[in-house]
Amino acid sequence: MSILKIGISSRALFDLKDSHKIFKEKGIEEYAKYQRKNEDNALKKGVAFALVEKLLRMNKPKKKIVEVILLSRNSSDTGLRIFNSIEKNNLDITRAVFSGGESPFPYVDALDIDLFLSADVNDVKVAVENNIAAAHIFTDNYKPSTSNELRIGFDADAVIFSDEAERTYKQKGLKKYLKEEGRSKKLMNPGPFNGFLKKLNIIQSKFSVKNCPIRIALVTARAAPAHKRVINTLRKENIRIDETFFLGGLPKGKFLEGFSADIFFDDLTENCIEATSHVSTGHVPYGINNPK
Repeated sequence: MSILKIGISSRALFDLKDSHKIFKEKGIEEYAKYQRKNEDNALKKGVAFALVEKLLRMNKPKKKIVEVILLSRNSSDTGLRIFNSIEKNNLDITRAVFSGGESPFPYVDALDIDLFLSADVNDVKVAVENNIAAAHIFTDNYKPSTSNELRIGFDADAVIFSDEAERTYKQKGLKKYLKEEGRSKKLMNPGPFNGFLKKLNIIQSKFSVKNCPIRIALVTARAAPAHKRVINTLRKENIRIDETFFLGGLPKGKFLEGFSADIFFDDLTENCIEATSHVSTGHVPYGINNPK
C-alpha cells in the first residue's frame, strides 16, 4: 500500500493568529522579530492538529502508513518556531517546504500529496483546480474531538462526488432535482475528495471493524428520494462509509458534534461557517457553488 501523504500549512497545524496579525499590521520584519523572540515558546494547537496527530499515531516503527509534510510560506528562519513546536508535541514530521512568502503549491505535485490543508484560500483554490484534494481551513475555532478514533465528516455533492447534481438543483430547481435524482440509475462521478476517501478506506481495510482507528461519516443535505443515487454509487464503487446522515437541509453542526468529528469538509461556505462552531472545518472551493 502506498503511503497516504498529507500536506499542511503552519496556520492549519498551529494557532498562529497572534503572529499573523503582526505580519498583517506591521509587516514581515516585525513578524520575523516576534517569531525569533518566541521561537522556544510552543505554539497552541491549530484546527487540523488533532487530524494530524491521529493520522501519525497509526504509524508503527517498521510500518509507515501516513506521512505529514509541512508546506509553509515562512522562511526557514521564521519557521524555526514551527519546527520547535512540532518537536515539543512529538509529531513525526520531518519534511518541510519553507517558500519564503511565495505559494508552496508548486511543490505539492513533486511531493505526491493526497490531501492539502491550508489557511490560505488562494493556495487551496489552485490545488483544487489541479485535481488535488484540498481544503481551506477555518482557523477561528479549535474544537478537539472527544473520540480516540480519527473521525472525518464529508459532504456528498462537490466533495466526495462531482457537482452535477448540485448544478441540476441550481439550474432547474428543487422539483426537477428530486425527480431526476430519485430515478437516476447512473453512478455519480467522483469529486475532489473521492481519491482521498478511497485511500482512507484502504487503511481501514487493514484493521478489523472493531479495532479500526478511522471512522467516516457522510453528512449531506440530501433526503429521500435523492438518497438512492448516493447509496447505489457507494455500493457499486465499494466505498466504505461508517455513518450516514441524510439531513434534508437541516444544519449539520450539531450532528457533526454528536459524531465527534475531528474535521468536516463541505463545499458551501455557509455550511462551513455553521459547522465551525461545533467542529473543525475545511471549505472545499469546488463546483458551481464556488465560481472562479
